[in-house]
Amino acid sequence: MIFGRQVQAWVARDPTRFQRLNADLISTRSGVTVERYLSNAVLASAVVAIVFLVIGYIVTGFVISFTEAQGTGFTNPTGFHLPYSLGPIPMSLITQLVGAVIGALLAATITYMLALQWPAITKGMRASKINMTLHNAVAYMYAMRRGGAELLTIFRSLSENANIYGEVALEFRQVVRDADFFGLDEVSAIRQLHMTTPSNKLKDFLQDLLSVIESGGDMADFLEGRVHLFQEEARYEQKNFLGFLALVAESYVTLFVAGPLFLIIIMVVMGMMGGAAVEQLVAVIYLMLPVGTAIFMVMIDLVSIKTESVYRKSTDQEWQEFTDVAINPIGGEESLFARLVKYDQSAGVRRFLQDPLRAFTTKPVRVLFLTIPIGIIYMAFMISQIAWIGNLEAYVSAIDDHIIIGVLIILLPFAIFYEVWRRRLSGIEAAIPEFLDRMAGINQVGLTVAQALAIMQSANLGVLSHEIKRINRDMEWGANFSEALLHFEQRVTTPIIARMVTLITRASEMSSQINDVLNIAASDTRMSEILKKERFGEMFIYVAIVYLSFGVFIFVIATLNAQFLVELAKLDTAGLSQAGGTFAGLGTMPLGLIQAMLYHAVVIMGFVSGLIAGQMGESSIKSGVKHACIMILIALIAFNTVVAPPLPT
Repeated sequence: MIFGRQVQAWVARDPTRFQRLNADLISTRSGVTVERYLSNAVLASAVVAIVFLVIGYIVTGFVISFTEAQGTGFTNPTGFHLPYSLGPIPMSLITQLVGAVIGALLAATITYMLALQWPAITKGMRASKINMTLHNAVAYMYAMRRGGAELLTIFRSLSENANIYGEVALEFRQVVRDADFFGLDEVSAIRQLHMTTPSNKLKDFLQDLLSVIESGGDMADFLEGRVHLFQEEARYEQKNFLGFLALVAESYVTLFVAGPLFLIIIMVVMGMMGGAAVEQLVAVIYLMLPVGTAIFMVMIDLVSIKTESVYRKSTDQEWQEFTDVAINPIGGEESLFARLVKYDQSAGVRRFLQDPLRAFTTKPVRVLFLTIPIGIIYMAFMISQIAWIGNLEAYVSAIDDHIIIGVLIILLPFAIFYEVWRRRLSGIEAAIPEFLDRMAGINQVGLTVAQALAIMQSANLGVLSHEIKRINRDMEWGANFSEALLHFEQRVTTPIIARMVTLITRASEMSSQINDVLNIAASDTRMSEILKKERFGEMFIYVAIVYLSFGVFIFVIATLNAQFLVELAKLDTAGLSQAGGTFAGLGTMPLGLIQAMLYHAVVIMGFVSGLIAGQMGESSIKSGVKHACIMILIALIAFNTVVAPPLPT
């Protein structure tokens, strides 16, 4: 550990100074001591300082050379001079060294301060993730408790499903670790977790749980009450989030729709009077719009109520051959095994050839492997057919439509297949609560869950009915109930389905009568659907506002083109330019290039506004691709028909 001894002595002199950092490191479950973390922070700061020392020296030298070429140079307001005994050292070299050292010190200081704050940031992120999945974890705990499981067994089972329940399961893994390896009883282990968890919501739950344990209360009733309480809190948290998201949407329309439009109009008018309109428009259109929108998207993502991604771990077991056990070769089956291997290798290709669209509707991102090469080939071919005639305006106007069409070739198929995939998943998830309610009713009268599932084959549950039939077919072919549900989860991998399958399979392993668990699972999935619908309903108006703002943007740009640029092109701008005065810049304004840049502004605005609309309305940038494609199509059709008439020559 570099700087290890120095850092240890530094921490030992004032241990209370780093108590907060130590607590944050424990809460993040990083497994790193304060001394090692500080050593890494100092090392990172030193590396950054060296890098910025070199960069600062080069940049400062470039600035000095540029100012000297402009004839301005640097002044010495302090009157400081080196002693003559040091020799004739140029002031420019001293300036370079001082600038490089200052830059290195600033970079090292910022790096070190960020390193000290990073555990606190990570702690806050973990707390948010724990809060969002706590009600699901409590529902799982309630299901196991209803089956008669002890508390430590529940924690152990929950920690084994960390890939499904996320950070909250990792927190309860600390209880299992303390009980198994450090000899603590379950009450002491829970109290230890209460002291170190980053989530205040989990702290309150653990405090109440300890009270129930110590008082001998009914654990199942307590967990059932907390499930309903946390579901209501999740609804309240979403309402607060939607209020903030509404503010973000209004800010976006003001800053990145109305704002750029206002700047574009001002810059075009300033260009008439001799200003650098083209350079300013380039900064606004190609830099401000995409970068500003990216910042908004990152901000929305950071504050969004997101569901953690889930995955199911699977292990393959390989049979071992022992040298002391004789193997009697039977023969005659090697060719069959070889044929089976070849069949498995070619099965995917055959399925794709039999139903190519299925490969894209089950995983829409696959279509990009097809559309990206096609789009690039189209753009390269069309651009190669356009000869350079020495006129930038004409060349840009000739190729921009083909670039936009190439982008649509890449994105439009993905948007279509993603929407098909999303609607299918939404249909399945929407039918899950009713499916679980019916299963609970059938199970309550005495039938097993497998028998209840067989009865549910005839139920009309939309898209889910097909999956129910496939689950029953798996069981008819030899799979048990849990294996059939796991196969269903693999086909439809969503957090709601994964948690439902985990909950039901675990409960069914403990008891055949799980109607209470099915009711809890139905309530949990119904609450998730209600939250999703409420968000869509609240945000639909802001998605509509984004579309209306884009329409206003096109209308203003169309008016600027038809009533301003076209009329300017008809004037004798050469005479005005020679005469000077207010409109001296008209003779040098590249009207064709400005018209093309306004076209690009509308296209870029449509693309970024579509992504924002998808992220706000459906909590997914991928859902925004369809909005982006629609707006780009509107811009493409409008500018090639009515918005941008050709300028007079």
